[in-house]
Amino acid sequence: MDKLASLDWSLVQSFLAVAETGSLSAAAKALRTSQPTVGRHIRSLEAELEVELFHRHARGLHLTPLGQDMAASARDMQEAVRRIGIRAAGAREALEGDVRITASVFMSHHVLPWIIGDIRRKEPHIRIDLVATDETENLLFRESDIAVRMYRPTQLDTITRHLGDIPLGFYATEDYVARMGLPEVPDDLTRHDLVGYDRNEVIIHAMREQGWPATRDWFKVRSDNQSAVWELIRAGCGIGFCQTHVGDTTPGMVRILPDYPLPTLPVWLTAPEAMRHTPRISRVWDLLSEGLLPFVS
Repeated sequence: MDKLASLDWSLVQSFLAVAETGSLSAAAKALRTSQPTVGRHIRSLEAELEVELFHRHARGLHLTPLGQDMAASARDMQEAVRRIGIRAAGAREALEGDVRITASVFMSHHVLPWIIGDIRRKEPHIRIDLVATDETENLLFRESDIAVRMYRPTQLDTITRHLGDIPLGFYATEDYVARMGLPEVPDDLTRHDLVGYDRNEVIIHAMREQGWPATRDWFKVRSDNQSAVWELIRAGCGIGFCQTHVGDTTPGMVRILPDYPLPTLPVWLTAPEAMRHTPRISRVWDLLSEGLLPFVS
């Protein structure tokens, strides 16, 4: 631990990232840096400590027994750095500075821009970073200050609020309906072009729960990016799912089987418990809640 404490923190960060991901490329992606940089950091760390921290294998890097011991000490350092950062950020009382929000790609494209525009008008001294990703961002390591989740967060040391549930509907373009006809009962959907996910099986599972023997081949056009799915539906590729507040307000779209009960998407806000009452984060939290409430039921 004494040797670790005197090292460049960037070397320790790279060491932990490789220890947790098992490869230089995955660690570089997590750290938002290059693979050669991470590799150089690992070599420098091993040279300074005069030890071997990883066994090199064709499938990746595995910690040596000594590397496992070092990883435990490095995680203690990481936790200490995290707490220092949180306390420093929490000490800034003014309604100014940066607030980093993470949300799904779809929410970031189709919902949050207007809410963030309202936040900027009300609080012009608060700068907003919007992270559009369908991957889970680590709030406790300050990858984000506030997350808009479509599932209940389980991360420890965070505070969460369930805002409600977003209804979903089937949609197609007016042109598609004119060409292919309007489905009148659920079974009619099997005779239409459906737009869905590629490798993500969420839609398939949801349809099976509704009693339909859905398979991947049911979908004539597929993408795992939800914004791309919506654009494909808007382009007339077929019938697909969308959040009703987006589908109902998009010109040229027709809602299909509006009375058919579909699953809903829960909306949760979450933030590090230690940061939640920092004035600028608390203010953005409240304005996000206010802005999202019209979209949930």
